[in-house]
Parts: sequence; structure tokens; C-alpha cells
Amino acid sequence: MRHVITLGAAVISILAACTGVIGDGEKTEVSAEALLAGATGLRRLTSHEYDNTVRDLLDDDTRGSALSLPSDLLNPFDNDYTTQRVSQALIEGAEQLATEAAERLLADPPRRDMVVGCTASAPDDPCLEQFVTRFGRLVLRRTMDREEIDRYVTTARAIAVEQNDFYAGVDVVLRALMQDPRFLYRVELGTPVEGESGLVALDPMSVAQRLSYLAWGSTPDGWLLDLAEAGELRTAAQLEAAARRALDDPRAHVQIQRFHALWLGYETLPHEAELSAAMRLESDALIERVIFEDKGPWQDIFRATDTFVSDSLASHYGLTPTGRGIAAWTSYGDSGRRGILSHGSFLSNGAKFGDTSPTIRGLAIRTRLFCAEIPPPPPGVKTDEPIPTTEEAPCKVQRYAQHAQGGCASCHSQIDPIGFGLENYDAQGRYRETEAGLPECVIEGEGRVEPHGSFHGPAELTDLMLGSPEFQRCAVTQLQRFASGHYELDSHDKRRVTSHVEALGTDYRFDDLLVAIVAHDAFRYRREE
Repeated sequence: MRHVITLGAAVISILAACTGVIGDGEKTEVSAEALLAGATGLRRLTSHEYDNTVRDLLDDDTRGSALSLPSDLLNPFDNDYTTQRVSQALIEGAEQLATEAAERLLADPPRRDMVVGCTASAPDDPCLEQFVTRFGRLVLRRTMDREEIDRYVTTARAIAVEQNDFYAGVDVVLRALMQDPRFLYRVELGTPVEGESGLVALDPMSVAQRLSYLAWGSTPDGWLLDLAEAGELRTAAQLEAAARRALDDPRAHVQIQRFHALWLGYETLPHEAELSAAMRLESDALIERVIFEDKGPWQDIFRATDTFVSDSLASHYGLTPTGRGIAAWTSYGDSGRRGILSHGSFLSNGAKFGDTSPTIRGLAIRTRLFCAEIPPPPPGVKTDEPIPTTEEAPCKVQRYAQHAQGGCASCHSQIDPIGFGLENYDAQGRYRETEAGLPECVIEGEGRVEPHGSFHGPAELTDLMLGSPEFQRCAVTQLQRFASGHYELDSHDKRRVTSHVEALGTDYRFDDLLVAIVAHDAFRYRREE
């Protein structure tokens, strides 16, 4: 029955070309907000989303998909569908992951019985149909029709009877469903809107799926699918209520921490495990406090005057340890640090050649925090070799002055001066007054962000950034990119960003922004590419 197991994988290449449309044109008036829906394509589950989904469906937190599925490119997020390609590696990886997940489940009777949801007394027990109906709805993120259910049940029951083992039938169902393209991909079905070329009104199950993967990075729970089937995800008020309920789930806390880690460039850190874990705990704790505990303005993650550090991390930064032996909130004092831009996690941006790279740091700030478009270096430019130290240019400022000459100047003038404003902090976030191994090279730490002004260190950079309209727009743009699953926003997406920026102002809660994105009418529509 191998053809059943690989059925889903075999048609991935067909479904990858479209997201699906059902029904005829919808003869309804659409709001001006709905017309701001941007173009969206078919989105494959990222490795992170796949692992979260398997965890929530099977109570299985093995998290092994990164070794089997194609790599997810970071730009800065990992869910840009325009970089995803159907491949033989995907088909083979999906089959392997489904087989291994089914084997683990069936070898664990308590977990198996919880997932199956009923007890069988014979190979052809009606429990099989109950399992297919209930579990298939969760896996495919929609209610299966009668024909689908019968097809799965008939095949699985034949195998169960043939092997005289009810769970042999469960095994087939599990593996087939977990290779179905509607599991591996977020297929969005809907109805074309009459008179609006390319605009599609999404069905409620697709809306539920959008919400769950934004808020949790995982599949919709039963309650969210129930709301969709009951027609209770059709208005802004209904979606706001559902979004706020979703944000109360602990999975939302982890998802929002991860959004910030991807956005600010510290999802993976280049240090030894203990230091990396301490830095990540520090940043996650700040986000948790500002967004979920204090429910304060989102901008407070950049303005915080204290930080959550262990004694060892406090000493690492040059702060006064609390002596408690556990991580605790510790004042920055007059250290010149403030907020998340002072964290070692963020300052790890630009670690290269055993030191910091002002170019890479400046590029990270300019692109991630100001959403500037900086073109890649021209062909032939050697970026993987350090600028050599010479008698004429012993210190970094002098060596990097080469970037201010010729065709390199137009880009480097936008990024290098920013990086030099953070040079007093090494690649692990420690304060220093001279360059590594060059005590004669005193670091001035003077930086500049054009056209906003000069700064010295992360606290002054934060002030410039928060006072910049470019940052205010960029912050919303980055969440819109993450929500829509593509880096390049079209004209509709950009007008939608403008509407959020104008409505929220300069100080607002993160959850209010996320809810505004979900409750916006455009969230329930998409445009054909």
C-alpha cells in the first residue's frame, strides 16, 4: 500500500502552482480595507512550523525536521514562500518524517491512545472512522468530506484486517495524512470577489490557519476550527476576540520571542552554549516582561534601564552582579547601556574574523531597524577576507577608511558609521576601550545615522532610532512581512502598513499591533499572484 503513503507527496508539485479557489465570484460589497489585501502564494510549513505542528498534533516534541526538510532561508525571517521550492528532497524528507513520527507514536501506547481518541476491539472497529474524521480535520486544518473519509477508512481498514492489527490501519492513516500537500502546505481556499480582479475572499478555515500560524507558529486548535465552522471568524470584532484568546496561549509567548530573535538577528548565536543560552534568556525575559507582564508600549524593549542577567553574564557585561546565584533584573546604571540593543544577543551581529565588523553591524541596523535597501557588494569584491593591518593603517578606523573611496562609498557611507558607534562593544557584548590585541588603538565609539545625527553607544542609538519615522514604519513593516510570509511587500501591503502606522502612533503595545493586523479586513482576503 505504498502508493497510499506517498499519495500526498506525489501531488505537491501540482498544488505548489496555486493556492486554490472555490466557488463562483462572490457578489458582495468589499470594504476599502479588504482592497489592501496583498498577493500571497502557497506557503510550505517551515521546519519550525512543522515541528510545532507535530508537537501539537501528536504530543511529540522530537523536533527533527531540520535534518530532513529543505533549509529555510533567513531574510530575516524563515517563512518567505518565494524562496521555497518543491524538490525530491522535500518529498523524501516528508515521507521519512511521517514514518518516524508514526513509529514513535505507535510505540507509546498512552500517547497513541490519546491521539487516536477511542479504543478498538477489532481490526475493523468503527473507532477507525472516528479517528480519521477527528484527526484528519486537525491535520488538514479543515473538515474532510465524506468521500475523503471513506477513502482513508477503506484503505486503512483493509490493511488492519489483512494484518489483524487495528493499529496497522492507524499507521497508514498517520503516514498518508502527514504527507498530504494540505498538511505540508498552507493551502488557502476562497471565493473570487466579483468585480475585483484577482481578489479572493478566504474561507473561514483558511483564516483560522492564518491566525494560528501567526500567533503560535502552529496548526489551529479545535476551538479555532470550531469558530471557523460556526462562521465566527468573519468580522473584525470576531477576529480580534480570537486573536486575543490566541495570545493568551503560552505558545504565543514563544512565537513572539522568536519573531524578535529573527528580526534582530539573534535566533542563532555564535558563542559557546552556556553564554548563548544566557544571552537568549536575557532577551526573551525582556520581551516577556514588556509585552505580556507589564503590557507596556512595545518600544520599552529598546528603552529598558535594567536587564535580566545571571551573575556571570552581569560580570561579562561589567555590571554589578546581584550575588543571588540566579538570573535577576539588574540595573544598567551609568554603563551607557539601554534596552535590547545593549544585549549581547543583538551585539553579536557583526562577529567576524574574531572581532566585530562595523560594516556588518551597520548593515544589520540599517536593514533590520530602518528597512533600508542596501545592494549586495559588486562581483569580485572579497568580503571573506579581513582588511589587512599596515603601518599606514594600524587601527580599524583607518583600515575601513578604504570603504569611503570609489564606488564602495555610496553604500558603506550608510552603514559603516553606524557600526563604528557600537565599536566599544565586542562581538560578545563586552565593553572595551581599545581594539582587540591592539592597545594602541583607542576606540572613540562615535557613530552616525544619516540623516538623523550622531550617537555614541547603544543608548544614544536607541534615542535616534525611536525618534525616527523610518524606524516606526519599519517595525510595522517587519511584522507585516512575518505575517504575510514574504519579504517583498506589494503596493497593497505597503498601504496597509501605512494605515497601521497612522492608527497606532509612536507608542503602542505589540499585542495591539498584532491584533490590528488580524482584525484588518485584508487579513480575510488575498490576491492572486
